[in-house]
Amino acid sequence: MGKWEHYAHTADVGIRGYGETLEEAFENVAIALFEIMVDTNRVEKREVREVEAEGEDLQALLYNFLEELLILHDTEGLVFSDFEVRIEKTLDGYKLKAKAYGEPLDLEKHEPKEEVKAITYHEMEIKQLEGGTWVAQLVPDI
Repeated sequence: MGKWEHYAHTADVGIRGYGETLEEAFENVAIALFEIMVDTNRVEKREVREVEAEGEDLQALLYNFLEELLILHDTEGLVFSDFEVRIEKTLDGYKLKAKAYGEPLDLEKHEPKEEVKAITYHEMEIKQLEGGTWVAQLVPDI
C-alpha cells in the first residue's frame, strides 16, 4: 500500500511519494502528480503505456520520468492512477522502465482540478529516511 501527500507551498502544490523501495516512492509521487489533476480513485486501469527514462542522477531520472507521463497526458489525453516502476543503475547514471495504468480523461467521471504545466526541480529531493523508507518530492508548475 503506497503513501503520498500534498503539502502547502505558496501558490503551488508540492508532491511527495513514499515507498519501502526507491521504485515505490517514484510510483507514489507519480500518483500524487495525477492527483493534482484529477481524482485518481476514479481512474480505472483500462489502458497501459510503457515509459522509459534515463538520468545521470536520481533527480534527473525523476524529472524525466514525470515529464514523460505529462507528455502522454498532453498528447493522448490520458490520466493514470497506478504505476509499476523498475530502476537500474547504469554506467552513466540510472535507467527507468515503467508501466502506467489509466484511461482517457473523462471530465464528468474524473473531476478535473488543476492542470500541471511542467515538471520542475523546485524543492526536488530524493532520500532514504531513517528506518529505510524512501521519499521523493518536488513542486511542479501548475
